[in-house]
Amino acid sequence: MQKALVTGGGGFVGLAIVKKLTELGVETSVVGRHHYQEVERLGASCLVGDIRNREFMVQSVAGHDTVFHVAAKAGVWGARESYFSINVRGTENVLAACLENGVHCLVQTSTPSVIFDGNDIQGGNEILPYSENPLCHYAESKILAEKMVLSANSEKLKTASIRPHLVWGPGDTQIIPRLLTRGRQGSLKIVGRGENLVDISYIDNVAHAHILAAENLATSGEAAGEAFFISQGEPVVLWGWINDLFGKMGIPAVTKKVSFKAAYRAGRLLEKLYTILRVRNEPKMTRFLAEQLAKSHWFSINKAKTILSYSPLVSTEEGMENLLRCLRGEKS
Repeated sequence: MQKALVTGGGGFVGLAIVKKLTELGVETSVVGRHHYQEVERLGASCLVGDIRNREFMVQSVAGHDTVFHVAAKAGVWGARESYFSINVRGTENVLAACLENGVHCLVQTSTPSVIFDGNDIQGGNEILPYSENPLCHYAESKILAEKMVLSANSEKLKTASIRPHLVWGPGDTQIIPRLLTRGRQGSLKIVGRGENLVDISYIDNVAHAHILAAENLATSGEAAGEAFFISQGEPVVLWGWINDLFGKMGIPAVTKKVSFKAAYRAGRLLEKLYTILRVRNEPKMTRFLAEQLAKSHWFSINKAKTILSYSPLVSTEEGMENLLRCLRGEKS
């Protein structure tokens, strides 16, 4: 791997991958909608454009031997077309650009949401089937995107997908900030019994897994055509982990509860109302969110350990300390 391109390289996961690449001395370019000061500070170059523009992608990918396709529209609410135009057609453009330019390796950032079917998953592995009833456009679009990437695997273009679960750490602009905001507002409630186990993935470990996948594709190729769950390797009690973070930030613990059935019904009602009224803001509850907050969903990382030689570089405890220093504005 000598010259790599990262789509979505200005985002949380993408930027972490860019940092790892530049530390390894890999010449790195980033595709995004803006010039990113942090990207350029790391020594990478910014290619400004839209992955939905195939001509732009073909031009951007030229000259690179490896592509990390991280760019995606995330979240659980929004117009179906907005998710599909970025996550599906954008992926089609990335694949076409790789094939036209003779790129050797493509690593896609996927999500465990592609297999989540609303039931508890405890120690599941990569043989789990794709969900046949995804409850949000994000999951539906990522299923199609991952299928395209893995089915495109060939001797000409080797591909792999990484499925990190609940990515967190310094620089997060989504999960942690939203949790802290709602915690300070006192608007959070434990959904269900509050005993569900979930995987979490520290940001540096996620970036590390992507690099390992690319290196494998470029050498033995055992990872070609495969998807990999990535996490800390040990699930946490979701609400206990949230309350631990809150306690260290001086935020009162979440103690109020709502049953899963009540939260699910509320989510279904709010989805209908927001759709009818064409409200763009995300509802405080959706069916997908109710399931995510109430059900256990953690996965075996044995496949990543065996094929990619993956193991977490940063422990959950060390990661929490790094996060707290960042939130408090302290220097690491």
